Amino acid sequence: MAEEYLHLMGRGALLSLRVMLTSLAVALVLGFINGVIKLFGPRWLRAISWSYTTIVRGIPELVVMLLMFFGGEMVLNMLLNMLGIGALRFNSFISGVLALGFVFGAYFTETFRGAFQNVDKGQLEAAAAFGMSTGQMCRRILAPQMLAFAIPGINNNWLGLMKASALVSLLGLEDMVWLAEQTGRATHKPFLFYLIVSLIFLSITACSGWFFRYLSRRYAFYGAGG
Repeated sequence: MAEEYLHLMGRGALLSLRVMLTSLAVALVLGFINGVIKLFGPRWLRAISWSYTTIVRGIPELVVMLLMFFGGEMVLNMLLNMLGIGALRFNSFISGVLALGFVFGAYFTETFRGAFQNVDKGQLEAAAAFGMSTGQMCRRILAPQMLAFAIPGINNNWLGLMKASALVSLLGLEDMVWLAEQTGRATHKPFLFYLIVSLIFLSITACSGWFFRYLSRRYAFYGAGG
């Protein structure tokens, strides 16, 4: 019996990890695009980006998640109907991922914006004077240095996203938190299963810390202005 419950927890942990990583991908893309818009976009787009980051960072993740779960599908289907496309159905996984990605995209926006601003503009001007194309400057100078400055913020936001991913259990997604609640009730041992969940989160945190320390060392040269 215990082995069966532990197998279920393992399945739930893998699902939770999928939620975290997929949400991270959404947040990184959204944050990068909005960071670029905030710095280089036209005024009307910068206003939209500013409103997005200001409003979203002021609303709890759970509230945004519930709004997207109950209202996101309705709004999207209204737009699809206007385009003559059939309706879509959101499940708890999609709602959770989109909500987490949407919320933390606002935090990543500020991370990338600050990282871009820390890059020495003199190096870009020197590269242009040497005849580098825009693509070469972005690939060889701007991107590596921007990433070096962004790594600490990405790490912090990832840890926040990882912990917030536990909220998807409230949408009925059978992740490890949801399974810990169910198995705890069935066995009358909730402390044991919540302890297992805590240890899994701590393991992910430890692995993440090692990975980001490696990235920091890897890009330290660029962050020093090399």
